[in-house]
Amino acid sequence: QLQLVESGGGLVQPGGSLRLSCAAAGGDLDFYAIGWFRQAPGKEREGVSCISVSDGSTYYSDSVKGRFTIHRDKGNNKAYLQMNSLKPEDTAVYYCAAFRTLYYCSGRPGAYDYWGQGTQVTVSS
Repeated sequence: QLQLVESGGGLVQPGGSLRLSCAAAGGDLDFYAIGWFRQAPGKEREGVSCISVSDGSTYYSDSVKGRFTIHRDKGNNKAYLQMNSLKPEDTAVYYCAAFRTLYYCSGRPGAYDYWGQGTQVTVSS
């Protein structure tokens, strides 16, 4: 059973940067599409970014496009979300997730079978 653990969250000032990490155990992330999601208090979980396996194609939500970058580290069975130019509206719990397919990824939470426990990101001055 694939297990995912996020890290790297914290408090950052507007305009700052954070890099979130997603470490996998119990499976090889090379066979899984990976997604990053976030959920703010009182809001639904939303897809932020995802990356496929076969060609490394990526998806970004309009709210983070140009500021966030997703990538996978195949050698270390990890994935990352680099977040730059952070805004207060980026404040949320961030989750990484995975489902087993080589050919695409998805921004829909329902597509994913495995989830981490989440890491809090707070953007505030």
